[in-house]
Amino acid sequence: MRLLERDDTGGVRLTKVPDNKIPPYAILSHTWGPEEVLFKDMTDGTGKNKASYAKIRFCGDQAWRDGLKFFWVDTCCIDKSDSAELQYALNSMFHWYRSAVKCYVYLADVSTHQHGDGPGWQPAFRKSRWFSRGWTLQELIAPTIVEFFSKEGERLGDKESLEHEIHDITGIPRKAFQGVPLSDFSVAERMRWIEKRDTQYEEDKVYSLFGIFDVHIPVLYGEGRQKALKRLQDKVYEDYLCLAKLWPTDSRDPHVEKERIELAKGGLLADAYRWVF
Repeated sequence: MRLLERDDTGGVRLTKVPDNKIPPYAILSHTWGPEEVLFKDMTDGTGKNKASYAKIRFCGDQAWRDGLKFFWVDTCCIDKSDSAELQYALNSMFHWYRSAVKCYVYLADVSTHQHGDGPGWQPAFRKSRWFSRGWTLQELIAPTIVEFFSKEGERLGDKESLEHEIHDITGIPRKAFQGVPLSDFSVAERMRWIEKRDTQYEEDKVYSLFGIFDVHIPVLYGEGRQKALKRLQDKVYEDYLCLAKLWPTDSRDPHVEKERIELAKGGLLADAYRWVF
């Protein structure tokens, strides 16, 4: 795993650490914008010249204030030109966010600098692009501590203090934010969490669910969303059948049977259940 290391002068450099010796670290959650600092920019020293370096500086400084020397940012800690590394990273992403001491959500479209007697930052928070992106779903759920910051770097709250607002915006059950095992939620319910979210590449709408379903499968950009979804469903169903053999329950248990049918058929048919309601 690669991490960014901040020194006491504010300097930042990339460092690679063995998986069995990963130090405590913070992690950044954000939406991509123009002039993102990529892996190559950090290695050749041109990253500081890009506008998005402000996000890296923010994350490093906030981590330092929280007593953390190391931090992780997806744009520059992954060498996306290396297909093997990209495969490993996408399958490890949920674990990396879950293992972070703190996750900082940088909201580039939310400002705390208001003019006059405006409504404050809350309306912009509710409309933030961060809540409509696919990869940020796992970045909300996986870490224990998720803190939200405005584009000025001012703290807005965390997922505990903002739980009501986050539930209202996303429709995700509050229990999912509170550390309840994701296996407690049905496959169909977890699938619905991604319905209104978008990704740059159609396959990512599926790949961003790896951690939500605790599966690891190859990443094949170009296969299309439907084929990626079929592979994900097949893997979930395969794992379900393995676990089902260990469950000390009657196979006629209605809850077990309902889960089995949803897995076998690919979840509930959205238009049908909406029509019924």
